[in-house]
Amino acid sequence: MSPKKSSGQPARESEPAPVFAALGDETRLALVAKLSSGAPRSISELTEGTALTRQGITKHLRILEKAGIVHSVRIGRESRFELNPAPITEVKEYLDHVSKQWDQTLSRLKSFVER
Repeated sequence: MSPKKSSGQPARESEPAPVFAALGDETRLALVAKLSSGAPRSISELTEGTALTRQGITKHLRILEKAGIVHSVRIGRESRFELNPAPITEVKEYLDHVSKQWDQTLSRLKSFVER
């Protein structure tokens, strides 16, 4: 997976950097946690319990949406946001792959040093 520059489109599986960037903020992590229940939530519901305004939450949701982590669904006259776990799963798989490479490298180093 090689990071590519963002083109304004949702992140694809070969672009982990936008997902890392989007998840690198405490407020966005809290929004992802709230959305992880699976139920679509309105901006008003997501604003409850925070010191942020609806506009502030909307800004964070747009960043998560651009990274492909959330998407909005129109229900009646209200937009509701849902979690799309696929980008997070892809990043987890990427980190697992890198971790495995490091484990193998460290194992080879250990074998070399212990000779």
